[in-house]
Amino acid sequence: MTEQPAILVVGPSWVGDMMMAQSLFKILKREQPHVLIDVLAPTWSDGLLHRMPEVHRMISHPIEHGQLAWKTRQHLGFQLRSNNYQQAIVLPNSWKSALIPSWAKIPIRTGYRGEMRYGLLNDIRKLNKFQLRRTVDQFVALGLPKDDKRIGHKVPNPRLLPEPIDSILQRLELEKPDEPVLVLCPGAEYGPAKIWPLEYYAEVAKQKISEGWKVWLLGSQKDASLSSRIQTLSGEGCINLCGKTTLPEAVDLLGFAQAIITNDSGLMHVAAALDKPLIAIYGSSNPGMTPPLSNQAHIIYLGLKCSPCYQRTCPKKHLKCLRKITPQQVLETLKSYEAKGN
Repeated sequence: MTEQPAILVVGPSWVGDMMMAQSLFKILKREQPHVLIDVLAPTWSDGLLHRMPEVHRMISHPIEHGQLAWKTRQHLGFQLRSNNYQQAIVLPNSWKSALIPSWAKIPIRTGYRGEMRYGLLNDIRKLNKFQLRRTVDQFVALGLPKDDKRIGHKVPNPRLLPEPIDSILQRLELEKPDEPVLVLCPGAEYGPAKIWPLEYYAEVAKQKISEGWKVWLLGSQKDASLSSRIQTLSGEGCINLCGKTTLPEAVDLLGFAQAIITNDSGLMHVAAALDKPLIAIYGSSNPGMTPPLSNQAHIIYLGLKCSPCYQRTCPKKHLKCLRKITPQQVLETLKSYEAKGN
């Protein structure tokens, strides 16, 4: 009996990048329908990978972003030798991220040159950022042979499979709403230059509440103070769930929503993969590199002369790239979705 082929993907450390990695998984399954895809990933990503049908198994590790953890990586590599992977695809560009596949003695180890990883990788690709501007295209290209003419074309969108939310609502002591739900994701891990003004979020929330909608605020514990401010400005009907849910619970709650408004963040990429009407607001970052991968997404980006600056805080101190995107503009965009019946 022929052994089923298996590939180990060394996953990224950020939520948004992990979502974009699903497009690679889809390409691998398209090219090799019977391949088993295992993903070596940080523990926090279990809830995401569990909702990706292409993933056979997650191999979790406790290594924090930027940590060397030499002994932990070596031990993992030795453990994985018995899995008989035909190939490893290393998505991070760091030198240390290529250590585990090398110690696992996986025969084909694919990745971009990154931090001079000669010897650790033996299928080294040179990244052409003019050809592959988007991060998702860079990931997908690693799943195709070198110089494949399909690289950069017809990349499949990520798509998560959310689960029912009844038990989540019960734990949060919330009733399942009969009204439409708008989810606002006001945080951004990278910094305030990505955050649409909180008073603008509050104005949108107040308007939708007056129209009979429920508004949920989702994000991590780090976003709780931002959301408390929005909740205070918005009044009743705005529920702050930041820091009160796990990442997989946030996935499922987003899957229940009728519409989502978010900054460029990890939850934006999660929302895009749920194929919901989504308004993605960009300031300091470039939607051409990391757009929401969904036909239901609408990007609002002004493209000022100083944008994108990729800074954590606005170097000019005015944040015009975000402050000039008005609540009315966002509400009108949301109305256009409603008019289409979404």
